[in-house]
Formats: sequence, C-alpha cells, structure tokens
Amino acid sequence: MSYFEAIIIAIVQGITEFLPISSTGHMIITQSILGIESTPFVKTFTVSIQFGSILSVLILYWKRFFRSLDFYYKLFVAFIPAVVLGLLLKNFIESLLGNVLVVGISLLAGGGIFLFVDKWFKNTGDEEKQNISFFSAFKIGLFQTISMIPGVSRSAATIIGGLTQKLNRKNAAEFSFFLAVPTMFAATALELSGIYKDIKYDDLYILAIGNLVAFVVAMFAIKFFIAILVKYGFKAFGYYRIIVGAIILILLALGYNLNITG
Repeated sequence: MSYFEAIIIAIVQGITEFLPISSTGHMIITQSILGIESTPFVKTFTVSIQFGSILSVLILYWKRFFRSLDFYYKLFVAFIPAVVLGLLLKNFIESLLGNVLVVGISLLAGGGIFLFVDKWFKNTGDEEKQNISFFSAFKIGLFQTISMIPGVSRSAATIIGGLTQKLNRKNAAEFSFFLAVPTMFAATALELSGIYKDIKYDDLYILAIGNLVAFVVAMFAIKFFIAILVKYGFKAFGYYRIIVGAIILILLALGYNLNITG
C-alpha cells in the first residue's frame, strides 16, 4: 500500500464512519477501485485507522466523557452484544469482508429502509430525552450487531436503534458516536494484537498518516452529519445508498469483477 492509497482510504473512512452509509462498505469499494490487494496489513490498516475517528469523538464531546460513571456503565452494556457476537461469528464476518456483492445488497436494502425511517419515527424529534435506561442501551447494542454485515453501517444501525428507544435524532446520533469509541477501540486492538509482530517499520508511518487523516476528516464529517440529520432526516442518505448499491449490483451483473483479491 502506497502513501497515496492510504490517504485516500483514510479520507473515505473519516467521511463515512459516522454517516449512515457504511464506512466498511465504502472502504471495500475504494480498495477495489484502486486495485489494492487485500493483504494482512491492508486489512489491519482499514480497521486500525478507525482509531483516528475515535479521537475525533473524544475531542468534540470531551465534556460528556467526564459527566458520570453511569455514562460509562451504559456504554459498556450497549457494547456487550458486539463483543459476544463478534467473537462467536469472527470467521463468518471475516468471510464477508471484501465481498462487494454483500455491500451492494446491504446498501440498497438499507437505502430503501431509510426512505421510511423519518415517517416511522416522526414523533421522536419532539421530545428531548437525554437519559436512557440500561435496558435501552442494551437494545441499541443489539442493533449495532447488525452492522457486522458489510454495507449495513454501524452508525445507521445504532441511530435507528436509538430512535426505537424514543431518543430524538440528535441524541440518537450522539449516543451512536459514543458507542463507537469502545467498539472501534476493541476492534482496532484485536486486529493489531494478531499482526503486530509482522508490522514493518515503514508500515508504522502509513498507519500514523492514515489515523491523522481519518481524525481530521471525521471532525468535519460529524458536524456535517448532525446538521443534516437534524434538519433533513435520513431520506437524502437513503437515496445515496440506493444509487451506490444499484451501481454496484449493475456492474457485477455486467460481469465486472469488483471483489477484492488477497
């Protein structure tokens, strides 16, 4: 992987991590377009640059992380389902990564759902519900496990999960951001623990640059997403997902090989 390729993937990751359009799916598509072979280091890179996105949340919402221990307990409860299913289905999940067909179907199906989300939860925006119960946090965590399928979007799944628990759009999105911190940190740590002995000295520079780019881009993406979501809802993201998903499926049907090799 070259520095240029690393920067492009990091930009894509930073933009899409907190938008409900699937960062994993977009990185898989980008990797396919650039013709990057799916080596162990490339797989590690696409996971570990999420750490940069984590830092953007910590910087933007640092006051919230010093509010109370109750905040951390609820994040932990919401985090549990992803840990359990992630460990149980690790091999199955890894078998889906790199499969552009799965990404295309997930984007298309999720886009169709997004066209109706605002209607389904049109009354939640009228209530300012700041606190959630431990059971509600757990149920949001269950929604997060759906995003283990490439193309679903962790952000989309957890925000919709928050809406089902009567959070308004802004609070649902923010809880999704907070939940991303332990989730992505664990995913990054797990990925690095399995390959750290094989990482070369030059690879560390690529990882550092990737995380820095993802951090800066994610800072702007979070602010943009909150503003769009509160004002316009999910419909625009739904149309985007449908268009991208349809293009992928059409290209595959025409015989283009978009799957990543390695």
